[in-house]
Amino acid sequence: MELSSSTWRGRRVLLTGHTGFKGAWLALWLQRMGARVTGLSLAPESPEGAYARFGPREIDSRIGDIRDAATVQEAMREAVPSVVLHLAAEAIVRRAYREPVATFETNVMGTINVLEAARASDHVEAILVVTSDKVYENATEAPAREDDPLGHIDPYSSSKACVELLTRAWRASYLEEQGVALATARAGNVIGGGDTSPDRLVPDVLRANAAGRPVVLRNPDAIRPWQHVLDPLHGYLLYASWLLENGSTGPDALNFGPDDLSWTVRDVIESLHAALGGGEIEITTDRGPREAPALLLDSELAKRTLGWRPILTTETALAWTANWHRELRQGGDVKALALQQIAAFEERALTS
Repeated sequence: MELSSSTWRGRRVLLTGHTGFKGAWLALWLQRMGARVTGLSLAPESPEGAYARFGPREIDSRIGDIRDAATVQEAMREAVPSVVLHLAAEAIVRRAYREPVATFETNVMGTINVLEAARASDHVEAILVVTSDKVYENATEAPAREDDPLGHIDPYSSSKACVELLTRAWRASYLEEQGVALATARAGNVIGGGDTSPDRLVPDVLRANAAGRPVVLRNPDAIRPWQHVLDPLHGYLLYASWLLENGSTGPDALNFGPDDLSWTVRDVIESLHAALGGGEIEITTDRGPREAPALLLDSELAKRTLGWRPILTTETALAWTANWHRELRQGGDVKALALQQIAAFEERALTS
C-alpha cells in the first residue's frame, strides 16, 4: 500500500492523545492530508512540546480525560468519526511505576471507554489502538513477533498487554459482528522534534545539552528499537487505511520497528552529541526501576501485509531530531520545519 491523501481527505477522524508527542505529529499529518480531525486528550504537559509548538489549531481540539466515559461518549457522538485512532495513554514507564493505579485506569479503562463509545456509534468503520513494543513477555533474545506471548512485568508494560487482551475481547464479542474493524499497533521507541517527556532518553539529552550539563545514564548498553516518529505514524495510517478497505480479514496486530536493531543508549547519545556540537556523559550506579537490557521487534508481518517499511535510518532520525531542536533554539519556524519533514518523508516513501 501507499499512503494516499484521497483516503483521508474529508474523512472524519477521532484522534485521542492529540496533545501528546506522537499525537501532535499525527494530527498535523492528518490535517495536511485534509482529514476532519477531532482530538480528545488531556491538556499538553509542556508549553515547549510538539502540540504547543506546531499542533494544528484547525482541528476540533477537546481537552478531556478518557477515564471519564461520558467525556469520551460526547466526543464520539459529536465527532461522528469513521476512523478512531486511539493514542491517549500513560506512556512513561517510570511514572507508571510511581502511579500504577492511575496507569491501569488510563490505559485499560480508558481504552474500554473508547471502544464502548465506538460500539454505540453508527458511523465508526475502523479503530486502531496503539500499544507498545513492551507488551511482549520476552523480547530480549530474539525480535518479538505478533504471536509471541504477552505480559511483561512492570506496570506500564502489563497495562499495555491488558489493552491487547481487552481489544481482542471487544473485537470478537462485539465489533466484528457490527462490521467494525479493530486492530492494535505496536511500535518501538520513537524520537523526533517536540518530545519533552520526562524520563525519556532523547529529551533528557537535549535538555542536558541546552543546559550545558552532562546527561546521566543508567543503562548505557541497553538496546531499543529507535525510530523517527514519522515511521510508526506512517504505519498507523497505512494500517487504518487497510482496515477501511479489508475489514477484519487480516492480522489484528502489527509491529512497527526499525530494521537496525543494534543501537544502544550510548550510541544514540553520542550521535546526538555529534549533531549538536558536543556534550558529556555521566554514568550513574542508580539503575532505577527494572528494565529489560534489550527490546527487539520483528516487523516482517507489517511489511508483508501493508508493504510498510522503515523509511528513515536511526542515524537520519537522530539528525532530523537534532535539526528540529536546533531550529527551535535559533527561534525558527518549527511548524514549517515539521511540515517540511513530513513532505520529505512522503517523498522518500514514494521513491525508496
